[in-house]
Amino acid sequence: MTQPVCDAIVLAGGRGSRMSDPEHPTAPQEIDKPAMTVGGRRMVDIAVDAVSICRRTVVVGPTRTGVPEHVVQTRESPAGGGPVAALAAGLRSLDDTADLVVVVASDLPFLDAAAVESLIGSISHSQTDAVFARDGAGRTQFLLGVWRRSALRSVLAQLDSVEGAPMRTILPADHLVIAVSGVEDCDTPADLLAARLAVRPSETLEVSDALERIRSRLAALPIRRIPLPDSTGTVLAEPLVSQTALPAVDISAMDGYAVCGTEPWTLRSDIAYAGSSDIARLTEGTAVRIATGAALPPGATSVVRDEYMTRESDGSARRMPTAPQSDDTRRRGEDWLPGTELVAAGTPIDAAVRSLAASAEVFEVAVRGPVRGRVVVSGNEIRSTGPLAPGETRDVLGSVLPEYLAHCGIAVVDVTLLDDSATGFRDVLTRTQDVDVIIVVGATGGGAADQLRATLAGLDAETVVGRMRMRPGGSQITAALPDGTVVLGLPGNPLAAVGTAMLTAPAIVDALTGRTVRPSRIGLLSNAAEVGSSTPRIVPVTADGTRWRADSQVRTAHLAHLVGRDALAVIPAEVSADEPVTILPLPHR
Repeated sequence: MTQPVCDAIVLAGGRGSRMSDPEHPTAPQEIDKPAMTVGGRRMVDIAVDAVSICRRTVVVGPTRTGVPEHVVQTRESPAGGGPVAALAAGLRSLDDTADLVVVVASDLPFLDAAAVESLIGSISHSQTDAVFARDGAGRTQFLLGVWRRSALRSVLAQLDSVEGAPMRTILPADHLVIAVSGVEDCDTPADLLAARLAVRPSETLEVSDALERIRSRLAALPIRRIPLPDSTGTVLAEPLVSQTALPAVDISAMDGYAVCGTEPWTLRSDIAYAGSSDIARLTEGTAVRIATGAALPPGATSVVRDEYMTRESDGSARRMPTAPQSDDTRRRGEDWLPGTELVAAGTPIDAAVRSLAASAEVFEVAVRGPVRGRVVVSGNEIRSTGPLAPGETRDVLGSVLPEYLAHCGIAVVDVTLLDDSATGFRDVLTRTQDVDVIIVVGATGGGAADQLRATLAGLDAETVVGRMRMRPGGSQITAALPDGTVVLGLPGNPLAAVGTAMLTAPAIVDALTGRTVRPSRIGLLSNAAEVGSSTPRIVPVTADGTRWRADSQVRTAHLAHLVGRDALAVIPAEVSADEPVTILPLPHR
């Protein structure tokens, strides 16, 4: 059987009158629904991808960027004239050679090519004029179907006007409706939120898998060129390459004598000091005193250090008979030549790198970072000042978490307290202009007062890590907002929050800055039998000779277990005495 030729019309206009944009709640009620995203993809792109099996595709609606070049874009007349007017405009943009026309609305977030193929297969094995999809709720989706081109052209030609005409006026008497899975549409904000929640990953990841996903999924910050003195806290985005040789000229490595030829040498009265350049040329058999770092005078063949020389009564100088025949000259380029790569991209810029760059005459560097963070401590019960009412809790993290985050590579720009309300969370998660990471403490568990996950879904943030198999800290979440800002959700208990930050924040910094991942520090426990568990754990530890002693009883409601401790240890499930654990050194340890 010959395969029918199929073209496609994607309807991507309309007013979206039932959809109040959750991202802009005060905006006018005419919403560009096809441009809304689910799982980071615009619904118009989902529709276009679903009909990729068709020969030609036309998108009807406002002109959009990001649509594949082979896709034709057109507009119904008048704009907003309704689905029938859009169908007529789309059909006019296609030639007459197709057998079938696939019609797809741009509000079907789970639509895929398989659903379209099932509709095409159904009409191909029947004599009907059109086939439409029935969704899981039993509703017929008349804007998801396949028409015989001749039938669609005929019913449109019978209308006096296509403007404002409802779909029921063109439905052919001879049509089929078949059940198709995953074709529920998005008409309301609740539909959109449900779709965004449905595409979020729900699996709990092992620690290593979670950290690797963070490093591979998060997009790096843009590269900036900045003056070297301003580079604290940044990471090289390009290799550090020397601009000059070191030494730039031949210089003396020691205090001594610059000599020419063989001994004995007649000693001149002038002296070559570091930074001087006016010493006259040496001739055969002459020498001058020279200071460490001074450029060799013209004609000098070597340097003999002070302790290897002896002065004769006639004013000449000789090398001591017992002295080695060494040359204390540092030759030009002995350390490096111009164009030498000194430091690889991905290296954090610290004091040593800054000093090295200055030595190589590099005064501007290409970097990513520093990573700027905002700490948000959530909870209606949290108070930072004043007496506590019954049920209220003191903020014990806002003033200390920045220190732990700085140790991980995040510079906190401010700390704020936040009530547990959807509006409050939306406000703080959309105020991202001056930060790269928002660290939210609490509201990660999914309980009645926990707003973080639902708010992230409403903003169509990409969940990178939804949960981690770890205790405490399993409820942590790492997500990326549509603008690239990272959200790190920490548990509300103080020890769990600090432990989760120390574990996860470095991976976020690695991803954002392109920092080279260093091997984890590992060690052995001296009391593994006391801390074994069926679940991986983060536990405070203290240096115990060549091993580490873990706290066997830990309370997470405060930081008492960090007082006097040297590090945190990530302890595998059912750890044995000879099984290494990952060591996370604490600040100032």
